[in-house]
This record gives sequence, C-alpha cells and structure tokens, in this order.
Amino acid sequence: MITDRAESPDPRPQPECSVDTPSLPLKVLVVAAEIFPLAKTGGLADVVSALPKALAHLGTDVRLFMPAYPSALAQILSPRLDAGSGTIVGGAPLRLIGGRMPDSGLPVWLLDCPELYQRPGSPYADEQGHDWPDNARRFAALCDAAARIALGQAGIDWRPDVVHCHDWHTGLVPMWLHFAAQPRPRTVFTIHNAAFSGKFGLDALRQLGVPESACSMDGAEFYGDFSFLKAGIRYADKITTVSPTYAREIRTPEFGCGLDGLLRARSADLVGIMNGIDSDLWNPSHDPLVSRRYSRADFGGKDACKADLQRSLGLSVDAKAPLAIFVSRITPQKMADVMLRHLPGLMQRTPRMQFAMLGCGDRDLESGFKELPDVFPGRAAVRIGYTESMAHQLHSGGDLLLHGSRFEPCGLAPLYAMRYGTVPVVRRIGGLADSVTDADTPGAAPTGFVFEEPSGGAMISAVDRCVGTYQADPVRWRGLQSNGMAADFSWNRSARDYAEILGAGHSDPPASQQAT
Repeated sequence: MITDRAESPDPRPQPECSVDTPSLPLKVLVVAAEIFPLAKTGGLADVVSALPKALAHLGTDVRLFMPAYPSALAQILSPRLDAGSGTIVGGAPLRLIGGRMPDSGLPVWLLDCPELYQRPGSPYADEQGHDWPDNARRFAALCDAAARIALGQAGIDWRPDVVHCHDWHTGLVPMWLHFAAQPRPRTVFTIHNAAFSGKFGLDALRQLGVPESACSMDGAEFYGDFSFLKAGIRYADKITTVSPTYAREIRTPEFGCGLDGLLRARSADLVGIMNGIDSDLWNPSHDPLVSRRYSRADFGGKDACKADLQRSLGLSVDAKAPLAIFVSRITPQKMADVMLRHLPGLMQRTPRMQFAMLGCGDRDLESGFKELPDVFPGRAAVRIGYTESMAHQLHSGGDLLLHGSRFEPCGLAPLYAMRYGTVPVVRRIGGLADSVTDADTPGAAPTGFVFEEPSGGAMISAVDRCVGTYQADPVRWRGLQSNGMAADFSWNRSARDYAEILGAGHSDPPASQQAT
C-alpha cells in the first residue's frame, strides 16, 4: 500500500551542494531502466543493483531511480507518495513513489506514470517481443524526471552531487542537465552496449522539447535520426564502459557502431572499468537457489547439483557426461547462430556430451534450439525465457559454459560460471579478454578456454580442448575450476574506481583503468 508523502528518506538538513564539504558523503543519483530485483531483462539490472550497494559500503549516499513497472511497485518496501510537483515531457504528472530496495534497503524512487509503464511484457517490448512504439516518450519522461530531481525541481529535499546514468535509456539526462540554466550536478554516463543506440525520429524528440541544437550533427543527430546513446556520450561530463578492452574497442569502426569518431574525440573522458558481480548473491557456499551448497575447498556439492539438474531437466543422470550450458540471450551477438549450426555435429562426435540452454531472443534461433531435445533425447534441454533460480542451478550444475560472442562489452555469465566452478569457453573479445585466461597460457592461473575468431571452427576447436581436458585430465580440470572460484570478480575494486570517477568530477581516472 502506498501512503501519502512521509518524511524524507534522509530527514537531516542538507545543503544544496555537499561535494565541497568533506564531512558529508558524496550524494549520487543512479538512473536506469531496470534494477534487479525490481525488473530484469539482462546484465544491466544486475550491475545497477550491485554497484550502488558497493558504493554505499564505501560511504556514498546513493539513491536509485527507475520507472514504476508493475513488478517494481509489487516489490518496493514501504512505498509512499514522495513527490508530485509539476509535469514531465509529454504532459504526464511528475509522481514519485519512494521506498527501499527489497534486497539492499537502499532508497529508491519510482516514476509512477501508469500510461507509460503499467503494461504487460518487458520494460521495452510487448508480450510478442515488439518494441513499444512510444519508447522515445517513455524514456524521455524518465530522463526528464531524473533531471528535475537533480536540479531540485521535484519537490524533494535531497539533491545529488553527481548523476550516474546507465545505458541509452538515460542518455537525455546529461543532455537536459547540460542545457540547464542553473548550477547542476556532474554527470557520468555508462555505456553497457554500444550496439543499442536508442534511435528515434528527430521530429519525435523535437515534440518532446529536445533543444534544436541537440538535434544537429554536433548534438545527438545520428544518420538522420536522434540517438539517446549519442546524447549521453556527447553531453556527459565523464563516460565509462564495462571493461577496459571494450573501452578501446568502441573507439574503432569495427565496434563503435557509428559512434567511434565521437568516442575518440572524448577519449580523455572515457574510462573502462570491469563490471563486478554480487559475490553474496552469487556464492555457491550459501546460495538458497541451488540444491546443494559447496565451495572451493569442498566440491562434493557441485557433483550433487549436476545430478539434480540432470534430473530436473530430463537429462540422463551421468556423472561423467560433460554438461555444457548456455545462459544468455539467444542472438547472433552471442554466436547462437554459429552454435546452433555446429552443436549437433559436436554432440554426435562426443556421444556422452549433454547441453542445457536458458535464454530468449531471436525467434528463429529459439525454434532451432527447441528441436535439439527431440534429436538428442536425454542429452539436450532447452528452456526459453529466464528465471533467476534456473540460472543459478545451471551455473552450479554445469561443467562448461558456452559463451561465444561476436562482441562482448563485459560478459557476466562467465563471471558467474567461474564463481560456481563451471569452466567457460569464450572468445577473446571485450570483457571476456579481461576476465578469462586460456588453459594453455604459460605462467598464468588459467580459468577457461579461449578462441580468437568468431567462426564455428574456432569455437568448436576450443570446446574440443575443453571436453578433452574434462575427460582425460581430471587433475588439470579441477585446477581450472579452483582458479576460477578463487578469482575476485566482486565489486570491491571496481566500486573504488567508480567512486573515484564519481567523486573526482573532471580529474583523471585511475591510470590502470584508462582507455588507451
């Protein structure tokens, strides 16, 4: 139940700007289209859930802001009407529901606009997977409301020192703050995937009040349209992305998706910081979503998880069968098309090999994978969609993770897999190059199997090396599992780097994380 406006989430008197007062914590407003567990379609939600928690542990006063989807309204703790002052673009009233996150307890505001967000389907698309035709207005409204909070125009008595915006959906926040005719907070814009630019017609954005100068080539005009992503890159004070290698790649024509020139021009403000994972949520030693607990010191539970997973998916219970898993979007980006072409031949050559998939995406590819259980009964299982519990069960019960990518900003699934002692097979690209060490790397602590080219031959060769090691060298295999579980992919280091970027404004980022 939502009550009338209660006291502020932080009732202490706050100066208009606390960043120059060392005794007060840095105040950060985090803006995103999805935040776990309130809403999730992929890794963006995980990052925007875990990073603010890590920043709060470092002493940052961090508040979250996202749309009031039905799932968010159903889960927010102690909801109340926190503000209702004025209107946002498109004429909807500015109505903020305040409360706390159900997992971390962090303060969160939801933009309550039923005509924009109270819909079935995902945050971005209807139940048939078609993008909502008014997505430009839906996310422009989110950005406008965030800018009003940042400028003290939302009727609440808290103002941030910096606004941290995540992905294209929030790209108009830096733009509107850039054009604000009053003192404003600093802005940091994080690119999670440059391939999704948030592109809409220029006229639609003009009708939403976007300044004419922002509709030009020097603004956010993008091949005759308007790009939310370009707006964020163009107008933010600092730009980050989710791995050091990806920060270098997106400044090239191959991976920049048409924005490489602007990104090169802003190189001094572009920083690559490796994503982390929530090491409490993803921890096999006390994970409530897996059937048996285990640790690096005691792998027995992983064997039991594998048997339980095989039973639950209708696979043959076979401790020695190499069980390959795929937990990701079923798209060409993830080389799912390549895997679909070559996986049947691989399974025919390796009679005991099993395969389990969890994901959704391209409908034709989904249909192709759904045929595998009929072709390989007892050896293949395909689950279209996503549930958090099944993802945890696959990572705990699988032996190897298939995660080929044509491009990969970070790649959270291999980080989860290694945390659970599941050995990843990945392409050396983006964040995968920063996180997985090939088994044949001299003088290193190897954690997986890495291939170079985005081809079926290269992928299958890496899988053959992986399966061969699993079957013929159990001591080496256990070493790969142990190394992966010992690697620190928590947010500890990355959050400190983000805290420095958020707090330092225009100063240089840590040298180890600069995109060079």
